[in-house]
Amino acid sequence: MKDGFIKVAACTPEIQVADVDFNVDKIISQLEKCREEGVKVAVFPELCMTGYTCQDLFFQNALLDKAMEGVVKIAKTTADSDMLVAVGVPVRANGKLYNCAAVIQDGEVRAFVPKTHLPNYNEFYEARHFAPYRGECAAIDLREYGQLEFIPPMEQTVFVCEEIPELVVGFELCEDLWVADPVSNYLAKAGATLICNLSASDEVIGKDSYRRQLVSNQSARLVAGYIYCSAGDGESTQDMVFSGHNIIAENGSILAESRLFENGIIISEIDFKKLAFERRKISTYPASAEWDYSSKDSGFLDKDNISRERFSLEMGETALTRKFAKTPFIPSNQAERNERCHLILQMQSHGLMKRIAHTHSKTVVIGISGGLDSTLALLVCVMAMDLLKRPHTDIVAVTMPCFGTTKRTRSNAEILCDALGVTFREVDISKAVLQHFEDIGHDYNDHSVVFENGQARERTKVLMNIANQVSGMVVGTGDLSELALGWATYNGDHMSMYGVNASIPKTLVRHIVQYYGDTCTSDTLRDVLYDILDTPVSPELLPTDESGTEMTQKTEDLVGPYELHDFFLYYGIRWGFEPSKVKRLAKYAFEGDYPDEVIDKWLKTFYRRFFSQQFKRSCLSDGAKIGSVTLSPRGDWRMPSDAVAKLWLEDIDK
Repeated sequence: MKDGFIKVAACTPEIQVADVDFNVDKIISQLEKCREEGVKVAVFPELCMTGYTCQDLFFQNALLDKAMEGVVKIAKTTADSDMLVAVGVPVRANGKLYNCAAVIQDGEVRAFVPKTHLPNYNEFYEARHFAPYRGECAAIDLREYGQLEFIPPMEQTVFVCEEIPELVVGFELCEDLWVADPVSNYLAKAGATLICNLSASDEVIGKDSYRRQLVSNQSARLVAGYIYCSAGDGESTQDMVFSGHNIIAENGSILAESRLFENGIIISEIDFKKLAFERRKISTYPASAEWDYSSKDSGFLDKDNISRERFSLEMGETALTRKFAKTPFIPSNQAERNERCHLILQMQSHGLMKRIAHTHSKTVVIGISGGLDSTLALLVCVMAMDLLKRPHTDIVAVTMPCFGTTKRTRSNAEILCDALGVTFREVDISKAVLQHFEDIGHDYNDHSVVFENGQARERTKVLMNIANQVSGMVVGTGDLSELALGWATYNGDHMSMYGVNASIPKTLVRHIVQYYGDTCTSDTLRDVLYDILDTPVSPELLPTDESGTEMTQKTEDLVGPYELHDFFLYYGIRWGFEPSKVKRLAKYAFEGDYPDEVIDKWLKTFYRRFFSQQFKRSCLSDGAKIGSVTLSPRGDWRMPSDAVAKLWLEDIDK
């Protein structure tokens, strides 16, 4: 449970219709496996004690009594476990029969949560046997079945973990999700961060896809974890077939999913601190109701008849089994990745198109270095001009070689511009920079930050003045990763009139350029894009070797691997994780790629630079938001430029 991770399970046992003893044994067997895996919340299917398909056998007292005996027997097997368990069972109360989830922990049945919406259409006839829940309450006396310590209520209840306040568990049953106003909406308003759905959803063609989308979307809408557990093999096939389709989701992401028609257990870990962070961040998310904590068992009811009970979990570190992508900004599926790249290019080019039209710019001016960022920005400029139905020659691409420019990048810049049909200009800034060094009394052999930034600021001055010459606007090339690290020269490449890459992390820039190369029709363009992709990332501000072919400065040697920094950016800034948690996930995701001490080193670099370089982001140029992470001071990120990183750096060493 360290860092907010709770291991959960959806369990579909083999059952036999109306054979409660058989079903109880299978449920207990799966509970033992869950216990061995460290599961803290386990959910079983709707009416799994008896079988969902008992039909008029539900009217038989013998079956109902045996089901209650079975629930108590299961409860007793949990006496030495803190696992919160939910199993489906028919319950007699108030002279009616209810379809319920029996909530079990610490050797006791804690509550029976009734089903609200009963399907009575197509193949379903639940209203023939069960009563819908309408807010009524009842005490279920289990003494004759062997539970003597506690009389559980039958009512809608959420369970609050005493040790982890972010973990609040609510229960609904099958149709309660499929209706226009799901019960889980109200559970979430009452504070539930984990929704457990006990289901008996039969399988028909196409239903699995709809079910998956339904669970994913509801978990996203509620910013919640979701366990959907459905009936499987063993239910009657007289009129229906059940596939045991189980799903574990977190805020729209599917963490685990069973294969159809394979009974068993799926397990994953839900991050409840992450969910709590997102709910706090979303200002429109409703606040949880105020509750009376004066008595543990008082079951205080709000106006919607949702009571609140406490439960306790033994604290410990949750072993992680879920996957954390090394590149969280990039979809793992190639088709999805290509679609994402296409959409991003459309968003970038439409944003730039609007700015060009609004400013009545006759041209756009861009510095082209032969590197990744300027290449992507140039491709966006081309697409924007195509949208405006203007010639590519209205793009003025300027290469500005100096002391660190290699023959390879200089050549690639020219080939790229020629292949795209843009106006190409070369302005060698060496003499201007040397004159500037002489003016301010800086020794050329002193390759300090003055040496580097003098070139970067000269390039920006050239671009701005050329833009004035050609009635144009300067398009910025810097990306999101560089902004996070402050890897830009203040009032140099830090400045532009519109930054098209400002919301694109470096790892994603590479994939977008790769996608453009893969899908373009020009062999020349494709070849030069591929060569640019193979070129190490470098600002090329330090002198090359004597041949002019080898760069002596590589960005990732200086500030660290961009795949690590983008990982830190996503989890540390987008999700607000503590640095120690970011470190834990990075070591888990990059195991075998980087030694622990290397991850520690670059994580400290990330936070140190992120805080110290905020002043560059506080006056950031305009640029459209593209993804869920952006550092614009007018958008998602507002931070004082003089904030201190001490707390975050100390947390890394915890």
